[in-house]
Amino acid sequence: MTETVLAHGMGGSTDLPLPLAYALIGGVWALIITFAVVAVAWRTPRFDPAKPGRNLPRWVTTAVDSPIIRRVLAAGAMIATAWVTVAAIWGPQNGDNPLRGAFYVLLWVGLVAVSVLIGPIWRVISPVRTLWRLAGTRRGARRYPTGLGYWPAVLGLFAFVWLELASPDPGSLTAIKVWIGCYALAMLVGAAVFGSTWFARADPFEVYSVAVSRLAPFRRNRGTGRVVMGNPLDHLPTMPVRPGIVAVMAVLLGSTAFDSFSQSKAFRNFVDRNAGAVPFLGDAGGGSVLRTAGLLLFVVVVGVSFTVAARATGGVTAAQRRELPGRLAHCLIPIVVGYIFAHYLSYLVERGQETIVRLADPLGRGWHLLGLDSGDVVYFLSANPTLLWTIKVACVVIGHVVAVIAAHDQALRVIPVGHQLSGQLAMMLVMVAYTLTGLYLLFGG
Repeated sequence: MTETVLAHGMGGSTDLPLPLAYALIGGVWALIITFAVVAVAWRTPRFDPAKPGRNLPRWVTTAVDSPIIRRVLAAGAMIATAWVTVAAIWGPQNGDNPLRGAFYVLLWVGLVAVSVLIGPIWRVISPVRTLWRLAGTRRGARRYPTGLGYWPAVLGLFAFVWLELASPDPGSLTAIKVWIGCYALAMLVGAAVFGSTWFARADPFEVYSVAVSRLAPFRRNRGTGRVVMGNPLDHLPTMPVRPGIVAVMAVLLGSTAFDSFSQSKAFRNFVDRNAGAVPFLGDAGGGSVLRTAGLLLFVVVVGVSFTVAARATGGVTAAQRRELPGRLAHCLIPIVVGYIFAHYLSYLVERGQETIVRLADPLGRGWHLLGLDSGDVVYFLSANPTLLWTIKVACVVIGHVVAVIAAHDQALRVIPVGHQLSGQLAMMLVMVAYTLTGLYLLFGG
């Protein structure tokens, strides 16, 4: 098994089942053709959050709302957390410890997969929410400031991706433990001050889960309260527009792009050559500074380019122009989800299996709980590179195509008549740039 789960790259463009140029050209043409089709044939908005959806059997809603089931799920998550904690503290303090895989793979990537399938599950299973509920408090001492929006979650998300991608030793068990301790303390103290609203605005994992869950096929009918099945693109625009929402998307998308870029030989050589030039910090600290600057640059570029493109339209007032980035921010969710799966799918499937096997022997004593053994890990995707790369290309392209469709439909609602087509050109160019950059970094970088 590998020592860490940090080297997310699966190789360069030579691993592709088709030349890199074909992937780039195909992705861009798919995007351009999609935009041309929807611009000509799609003249009125079609996605409506008010659509009732298809009612599921009533027992589904009963089960989802059942306090007993919710407590069982929360208790299961607490037991799993305790199990990982025991392994982290008393297990082998080397590559066989499951904490890295549980933290970077099962939590970070697995949370996306589950949330896209069934909805914002972290609200139910969050260990810090469970601890707060057990404390018996419901209201905080103060009202959460409206202007603060999602900015605390932005800081939490950036702290996570910094630890994984830019810190001096991302695989350090001590560093991960310290991060988790700081996260738990911040969540519990914030909840004591602001109540449950703090989790909804500040918990990076909850904001992450809620954002990607807008693509889940299941949602709740606001009128009847029943769980229904419907078009995810009807649900996508319901992402609340609050301060910091564009920054949330920028951190998620920019960090994933930087992960690919940081695996490139050119960037690694740049860091190796210049790390020692950073004063007072040594090679490890200097390298961390350079990677942090690169990570921050990618996040800022995504946030600024999207904001400029969203505002580049005519026929709107200054106030409406300021609102456009937030009102269009949900269109980045399909790109984020597509790139997450393209980038980390093999890690979720294969490193996830390795982590579960390690959790079956948390103390490193040769246990095989539930009969699990390292020989049970199936490296199906790695053994079928053509399938893997086909899935990767499909995830990136489909994510961008869906984003273009969602952005066009939303533009028909928010951009005045007469400017609806020209007002989308800047966003289209940015989407093309994201597609080219994403495919190149993922496969050629």
